[in-house]
Amino acid sequence: MTDSYPRISIIVAVLNGGKTLQRCIDSVVNQTYPYKELIIMDGGSVDNSIDILKANEGNITYWESKPDQGIYHAWNKALDHAHGDWIYFLGADDYLWSTDTLSQMVPHLNAAFLSVRIVYGSVAIVSTDGNILKVHGQPWPQIKKKFLNIMNCIHHQGVFHHRTLFQFHGRFDISFRILGDYEFLLRELKQNDAHFVDDIIVAGFQNTGLSSNPTNELLALRETIIARKKHFGIKGFSLYFSSIYAKSFIKKTLSQTVGIKATNYIVDFYRVITGRPPIWTRQNNQK
Repeated sequence: MTDSYPRISIIVAVLNGGKTLQRCIDSVVNQTYPYKELIIMDGGSVDNSIDILKANEGNITYWESKPDQGIYHAWNKALDHAHGDWIYFLGADDYLWSTDTLSQMVPHLNAAFLSVRIVYGSVAIVSTDGNILKVHGQPWPQIKKKFLNIMNCIHHQGVFHHRTLFQFHGRFDISFRILGDYEFLLRELKQNDAHFVDDIIVAGFQNTGLSSNPTNELLALRETIIARKKHFGIKGFSLYFSSIYAKSFIKKTLSQTVGIKATNYIVDFYRVITGRPPIWTRQNNQK
């Protein structure tokens, strides 16, 4: 590829994702930008995911189906097969937002590098019907301090990584179950900057992944503590972090008492009385 037209590697990890995998693949295949490759790592699915992969072999640069040690292990294995100048990770239940997403991003990738090696855009949290519940994304100067405390201000579905990051920082730490991507980004962003593209929605995703479960929210926060201690030597909580942890603990307790569905309604009621739009009830009503 020339400097003006970098190759982009899209990496997807999947395990029993047959309900949404074809949509994910189509969103990559239908991109107008030609200099791309699709790498899919299946963790040993027992649903129809393998059939979908076989049916799409002509559009997949590399795929395999083998048991792995989690999403970050799958991503690490995929990097062995990635030849792109920029690396992008997409969930099997996520999808690139429009057919020209990559074409729109390329000028920003070119303009950012060499000074910046992480470029990100907005992501849309969507309902099961694809309706937008929330668009998430803020400029780096506004969220830098917050990011160094907690992950949830940057979603991996919006992030493009220059391949030199993995040459310089190594691979993902597979001891992390949920926040390996956050720990990896900290290696770069604790000293360097990222670039935010404010007018592009990169991907859509439903908030149903690992970290959306109340129990896993607490695990994600504990992994945040581990990552911050690793990189900054910080053992305690900031006031902001403590408030997030307290809310997650309450959500977990509620879910164990009244169930996840009722907990989601309670959380949305709290959002409404504090002047914010509900998330879960809007999604549920659109089913």
